Amino acid sequence: MHYLLMDSYVLLSIVNMKLRDFYSSLDDLCDDMNINREKLERKLSAISYQYKMENNQFVGQTNLNFENFE
Repeated sequence: MHYLLMDSYVLLSIVNMKLRDFYSSLDDLCDDMNINREKLERKLSAISYQYKMENNQFVGQTNLNFENFE
């Protein structure tokens, strides 16, 4: 199945597992699997996930402001 047609959350899980277990960077994964990095990042950003190089994984972005919580 083509990665752009997959459910975004299933794709997220697969990509993060492959990054964790097999690849040292998103570029390595994309090169090896012939994936367009920009399209992959755009698809996962649509569900508020962005690649973080320091973690070598896609992580969720939160817009919560905790300053007013007691």
